[in-house]
Amino acid sequence: MANSPILLCVSFSVIVLMIGVVPVAMAQLSPSETRVLFQIQKQLEYPEALQGWTNWTSFCYLPPSPSLTLACTDSHITELTIVGTKNSSSPDRTNPHRFAVSQHTLSASFSIDSFFTVLTKLSNLTVLSLVSLGLWGPLPAKVSRFHSLVVLNLSSNSIYGEIPQSVASFKGLRSLVLSDNLLNGSVPDLKGLPVLEELDLSDNFLGPEFPLLGDTLVSVLLRKNSFRSEIPSELNGSGQLQRLDVSANGLSGHIPSFIFSLPSIRYLSLEENQLSGELSTNLSCSGNLTYVDISHNLLVGNMPSCTRSSSVNRTVISSWNCFSGGNSKNQHSDSYCQKEALAVEPPAKAEKKGSSIKRSLVLGVIGGTVVIAAALGLLIIVLIRRAEARRSFDSKPAKSYADELSFRGSPKSSIDSRRMPQTMRLVTLGLPPYNVFTLEEIEEATNNFDPCNLMGEANQGQIYKGRLRDGTVVLVKCLKLKQRSLPQNIVQQLDNLSKLRHRHLVSLLGHCIVTYQDHPNVASTVFIILEHISNGSLANHITDWRRKEMLKWPQRMAISIGMARGVQFLHSGMAPGIFGNNLKIDNVLLDESLTVKISNYQIPLPFKMGSEIASNDSSPKDAEREDMYQIGKILLQVITGKLVKSTGELDDMKQLLEKTLTEHPSQLRSAADPSVRGTGGSHRELPHGRAKQATFDRRCSLESAVLDPGSRGLDQQ
Repeated sequence: MANSPILLCVSFSVIVLMIGVVPVAMAQLSPSETRVLFQIQKQLEYPEALQGWTNWTSFCYLPPSPSLTLACTDSHITELTIVGTKNSSSPDRTNPHRFAVSQHTLSASFSIDSFFTVLTKLSNLTVLSLVSLGLWGPLPAKVSRFHSLVVLNLSSNSIYGEIPQSVASFKGLRSLVLSDNLLNGSVPDLKGLPVLEELDLSDNFLGPEFPLLGDTLVSVLLRKNSFRSEIPSELNGSGQLQRLDVSANGLSGHIPSFIFSLPSIRYLSLEENQLSGELSTNLSCSGNLTYVDISHNLLVGNMPSCTRSSSVNRTVISSWNCFSGGNSKNQHSDSYCQKEALAVEPPAKAEKKGSSIKRSLVLGVIGGTVVIAAALGLLIIVLIRRAEARRSFDSKPAKSYADELSFRGSPKSSIDSRRMPQTMRLVTLGLPPYNVFTLEEIEEATNNFDPCNLMGEANQGQIYKGRLRDGTVVLVKCLKLKQRSLPQNIVQQLDNLSKLRHRHLVSLLGHCIVTYQDHPNVASTVFIILEHISNGSLANHITDWRRKEMLKWPQRMAISIGMARGVQFLHSGMAPGIFGNNLKIDNVLLDESLTVKISNYQIPLPFKMGSEIASNDSSPKDAEREDMYQIGKILLQVITGKLVKSTGELDDMKQLLEKTLTEHPSQLRSAADPSVRGTGGSHRELPHGRAKQATFDRRCSLESAVLDPGSRGLDQQ
């Protein structure tokens, strides 16, 4: 027993020695790779995730975090994952050839070629993930120097140009993620990647031909690109494919029947293409298939039995095609799909047609004659329509000096970046630019105000859906002005709209002025161009069980804070403040990343409308209180997951919560939506007293907790 303390001390010393010595030996990174890491830190312009690096940093023993993971094997770096804060927003993400350095990218001195020259010195890397770091420039072919690479993720940057052919040389690559960049052109032949399982090239400009893929893929994400060909029959061999998303492209032709019966397919997203024809009535679906979206195409005929929404454990979305039967309100007419399908021709077929014409001189002459005749016919039609337009004042309003000023003399934006407040610069980062449009651009976007594009009518005028020349889908609000004013004054007033911009408001993209010279009642018409959010409203997400699954407690908290920030900007970010903003849950929209976008807020126009802006006799203070009350009402619906359809329901719910708070405070959290309990600490985020106060107190004001970064000083950011 006497020797026990001595033995204990010796054992403790040995353990301490082992803990102190062994890691040092194992964590000893080669000096050359240590220098490479510091060079990477410098070339990435010292991102937040790397700012703590010093000469004493034990790189191989850095604890992993969401923004940095670094792993070593045998004194060499094998994994490097860095996630920055520079998103991939670009001043013009609709055109990859118009890239410009911005706050979302590394500086103009950055060289992606030099960066990869340094990076490839880490030759033992198996995992390389560089996300949201502001990388820009064409991806160098020297990326193939990573001979051992298994995972390559360069998503959410501004890498443009074509994907280098050398990418196809990664024989051990299992995951290739290049999504949310500015890549264009054809995709290299990826059949030579024998073990590739994950491919994500979404949100780029790749195309037009569908890429050549191997048969080992499990997940293929190609949404939001420029693929214009047919779905290739080679996919029939993809026996391991579980997820296929080719939505929002321009794919044409028939949907091959085998695509639904691939043995492992679970998720199939083909929406927003130009796929046409009928689906085979004998079509069979894989037993694993749980989600199918073929909406917004040109499909006709009847839905096969295995793709009907009533199928067990299978979600099928087929709206806005030309299917027979079912809910015709959500389908186009047969003539619509037939007309649109005739205008669609896959690039491959066009090339075959061109080659066949070249083989025959006679057919070439005939084809040339037809083209010339068609051009002359088109010219005659244009001239006739222009003549009719001059005689029809109502359908084609004439432009005057005000309109000329609106797109010739007026600048693109009245905001001078050198004098813009810091708060405004922060809340407008990543938003599309504000422009002044011509009447011709508005007519082209709305197809000459085609009634098919009419979305609805409000007090202030009609709202049309349109598509700009760059492909951006927008809403065009037509406002008829009664008050006559000098053209210069109208232009000056409208230029102030460019300041009404915030990441949590549906963006104003621009305006156009048309002035009537002889109309007895209306002086001018103003077209306001708005961002189009197609992902639905907060009400849709709360009531739809599929979407509701995405709204866990952290998402609902972020949505609530974002909504409050948007309203706070309307109240105090503009001078004078904008109140009475028609706040309701149906007007709170969510984009694809679940970012809040408030719609139908007041647009401050200091002149009279055709039906007048809805008169609000209440004072700004009362209007502010009403906005705050409506926020509380929306918060209540977000927390409980139940829509409030009447004042009576709201009062009943309020009384129930107040009674529970008074008699059984511990049971108050049971009022939260059951689908969010235990999904992020809802019991911590719902203090009993604050829940009632935040929801029902009409006298509350926006607290500093929801202020935007920068509104309380840069020192607090």
